[in-house]
Amino acid sequence: MAGKTRIARLLWRTLLLLLVLSVAVVLPFRWFDPPISMVMIDRNWQRGGADFKIKKQWLNWNGIPRYAALAAVVSEDQNFPNHYGFDIKAIKKAFAERERRGSLRGASTISQQVARNMYLWTGRSWFRKGLEVWFTALVELCWPKQRILEIYLNIAEWGDGVFGLEAASRYYFGIPAAQLSPWQSALLASSLPSPINYNPASPGQYLIERANWNLRQQRMLGGHAWLAALK
Repeated sequence: MAGKTRIARLLWRTLLLLLVLSVAVVLPFRWFDPPISMVMIDRNWQRGGADFKIKKQWLNWNGIPRYAALAAVVSEDQNFPNHYGFDIKAIKKAFAERERRGSLRGASTISQQVARNMYLWTGRSWFRKGLEVWFTALVELCWPKQRILEIYLNIAEWGDGVFGLEAASRYYFGIPAAQLSPWQSALLASSLPSPINYNPASPGQYLIERANWNLRQQRMLGGHAWLAALK
């Protein structure tokens, strides 16, 4: 009996330690800008060499064009202002699509993408998915929605070693993000979440159609004033 008590005590202490450590790596970024993400580390490790360099430049919320932020939400997670990290309707829809297509896709929220990109390694496993759920819950608990979107727009991968809206704007269009047009913003947003496969600077027909759909959706939502709900 004493042995079982010690094991139980050790287990609870271990769980408490893991809880404290995970909160410690999430909460500070409510106020401080993360210098790097796990995906950046992974890309640098995979491609590291004299000819490869991560391109990134932090852009504060006040410097992010509102139509660019709205374009990203429209493309990736239109229910973002309303959910608590997980879009249940989208998850149910994705599982229904899985029954039809045989693959699960399209259910990740912006919060989940932030948690995955910031804290987890690339790859697929149920263990990693469980950690994604945990970190998504922490991100939603510790950061306001506006901050989640700000970090997302700064760590999202927009090309080979290109991370964040500012770096993507300069890489594809040769201008700072502040000078992006609504059309260019829609092209960038529409290339997510497979930016390696698309070039916003030289879009094919599919990307053009997606960008046009994005702009229509923005108008239907009422424009960037819709983002006021994030506060």
